[in-house]
Amino acid sequence: MVMLGKTRRAELRALVEDYLARVRRFATVEANELRQADALERLKVEPTAEWVLLDAGGREFDSRGFARWLGGLRDRGVREVVFLCGDAEGFPESWRERARERLSLGRLTLSHELARVVLAEQIYRAFALLAGHPYPK
Repeated sequence: MVMLGKTRRAELRALVEDYLARVRRFATVEANELRQADALERLKVEPTAEWVLLDAGGREFDSRGFARWLGGLRDRGVREVVFLCGDAEGFPESWRERARERLSLGRLTLSHELARVVLAEQIYRAFALLAGHPYPK
């Protein structure tokens, strides 16, 4: 997860970290909070990475559909997925240009900090579904 700006609320930051710790049972994952959009260029990302921008106008999935989509990327050999999460002001154009996919977390408006929690939880839920783990029930 690459996030523009900091998650200021400690309780929301703790939730993101909790879900990412759970994801680590299944895959390598990290969260990067960037102060400036151009810092994206300094991240070490595989050239074949799939870039996904959180965007209200993006594709919507239910949890099982999101898991199937993520599993499909895995099955096609994609080794790295970068989820781009903007701040309260949205996204720089350079992030929009880089993303091959746009993902919506639903039609409700969420604060950027809460959207990060929802994304982290859904990533964990997807891996749990793919592994047949009982969490998603």
